[in-house]
Amino acid sequence: MPGDQPHAPDEGSDGLRQVVVLAGGDPVQLPLPRPLPHPIDLVIAADGGYDAAATLAVPVDVLVGDLDSVSPDGLATARAAGTRIERHPVDKDRTDLALALDAVVADGPAEVLLIGGHGGRLDHLLANVALLAAPEYGTLRISALLGEAVVTVLRDRRARLLGRPGELVSLLAMHGPAHGVTTTGLRFPLDHATLPVGSSLGVSNEFTGSHATVAVTDGVLVAVQPGGPDRIEPAPH
Repeated sequence: MPGDQPHAPDEGSDGLRQVVVLAGGDPVQLPLPRPLPHPIDLVIAADGGYDAAATLAVPVDVLVGDLDSVSPDGLATARAAGTRIERHPVDKDRTDLALALDAVVADGPAEVLLIGGHGGRLDHLLANVALLAAPEYGTLRISALLGEAVVTVLRDRRARLLGRPGELVSLLAMHGPAHGVTTTGLRFPLDHATLPVGSSLGVSNEFTGSHATVAVTDGVLVAVQPGGPDRIEPAPH
């Protein structure tokens, strides 16, 4: 490539904290499309997301939200376990998921895996994806398991995506154009492309092998692997 082209930094662990955020929505179905990180440094449940902890067999460190959707049994379990509970008014300006991400970002950079937040209302789903890509979470490296879908947020960096030959992935710009979008391992490659918000250029690409790389040099991009009934088992970690 030309020497004057900017390059996104490679993705690496960088010693980041490993944080799992559990959100409400449809019940968690096992197996997950991606494995949980190991070890996990912190688990935060956003209100009703606490009820997914039993399914995943992970202890919750912090329960945050207005607590209008966590089950009575779940709330009782949290109290008995000594989980830190941060209760907010029902009438508030931020969603429970936003409050959970606020709690993560307050302690500095982290690698975050969100599980849940995909069920029920379309407006909630759209708001949640937009939230993950919001500027205030720029210090977080976020991916999300939304039902069968895997969502990876890229901010001025390169990420390695796991998949299978023929598996779909869509690349969508968020909150402004994404510049310098470059891919490898996809059927329709991009080379320092610009994806405006609302562009369909990155929709319905396909893996040609077991992994692909996606880089963006400026802006925010979400890579959405929709999954579906053709996903036989989780991709290897």
